[in-house]
Amino acid sequence: MPLELFLDLYSPPCRAIYIFARKNGIPFELRSVELGRGEHLKPEFLKVNPLGKVPALKDGDFLLAESVAILLYLSRKYHAAAHWYPPELQACARVDEYLAWQHTAVQLPATNVYLCKSLLPYFSGQSVDPVRLDRLLGKLKPALQHLDREVLAAKPFLATEQLSLADLMAFTELMQPTAVGCDVFQDWPRLAAWRARVEAGLGPELPSWPRSWCRDCWSGSAEGVWPGPLPCTLLSQ
Repeated sequence: MPLELFLDLYSPPCRAIYIFARKNGIPFELRSVELGRGEHLKPEFLKVNPLGKVPALKDGDFLLAESVAILLYLSRKYHAAAHWYPPELQACARVDEYLAWQHTAVQLPATNVYLCKSLLPYFSGQSVDPVRLDRLLGKLKPALQHLDREVLAAKPFLATEQLSLADLMAFTELMQPTAVGCDVFQDWPRLAAWRARVEAGLGPELPSWPRSWCRDCWSGSAEGVWPGPLPCTLLSQ
């Protein structure tokens, strides 16, 4: 039975897994789970991930959730090129360091910027709140500053001298707000140059995918209605 990946390609972590699998020639069947239609809450998906979250993986009888765990599983099982997750102890630790740090430092604030700029206005019918948006961008700024002025001052990529899982996760997360008009790279020259290197490493056909997915992600939502409460991370900001 082929490997199955349960993804909503609007989601940056799902896109990271999809891109990684495609770039490494990993055979898989894509099982689309549309968050906008509430498919993550349906009984058949809850059998795959009782937490009702994407991404998820099914490999025979083995079920796995969480994007980082899935990326590492795929890398190890399919013996991906060493630059993605280096075998050398300290280089590998640098990738692990970023993957452990990024959840709250990058993913959460970048997601909140995207929600404020795109998702919340789409479903509320109200215009973007510029004060809230500026405040949320301010919460992302420390991570951008750290990456630009410290991490990328020492090397061309976030963890090592080559493209790694750290760069793939960061790229998909930071492209989410950028795709809807909040260019988080514009004030950070090293980060902008890093983006260009990542795009070159992923290949000419890949960089356009995040932009189109972000732009179109809610166009197919059933009656334009989110099937549950909006993500609480933004509502508390």
